Amino acid sequence: MSKLLASGRVLFHTNDLALLWGITNRHTLHVTIHRYMKRGALYPVYRGLYAAKPLDTIDPRLIGVSVIHGFTYLSCERVLADEGIIPQQVIGFTFIAEKSKTITLGNMVFRYRSLQPRYLFHPAGITTHENGVRIAGVPRAIADLLYFNPSYTFDTRDSIDWKEVKSIQKEVGYL
Repeated sequence: MSKLLASGRVLFHTNDLALLWGITNRHTLHVTIHRYMKRGALYPVYRGLYAAKPLDTIDPRLIGVSVIHGFTYLSCERVLADEGIIPQQVIGFTFIAEKSKTITLGNMVFRYRSLQPRYLFHPAGITTHENGVRIAGVPRAIADLLYFNPSYTFDTRDSIDWKEVKSIQKEVGYL
């Protein structure tokens, strides 16, 4: 347990635990994980993902990034709702990733929208926050949302910097 806590991380994939503990035998690894879960030192999150503390104490954005186990960033409705661009309440978290899927963990919903790698990996308008979660800025989130739904209507059109949105769309290659 001390190695888990000393790592400073909260979420671990099965392979992370194998490296951390120096276990190469898969059966031994799974038995060890099971024992830690039984003691309450590890919590199962999602297929091959474990937490060192209860899910309700972990930033849901960090969980959403960890579940997909690949490059992803928070964008679209969730970012725009958090920034007051979309006045409606948005339930769940919308991430951009290579594959589309929706995952529900307890009362949290994570929606992953598929984007071609040439757009997905373009860094324009994306920042990284303190816990390693990549988050689109408002212009990138709008550009992403319009890519997926070109006829989306914004209630607060006046509060949007449309020049910046067009610039991001052009830079990423959406236009």
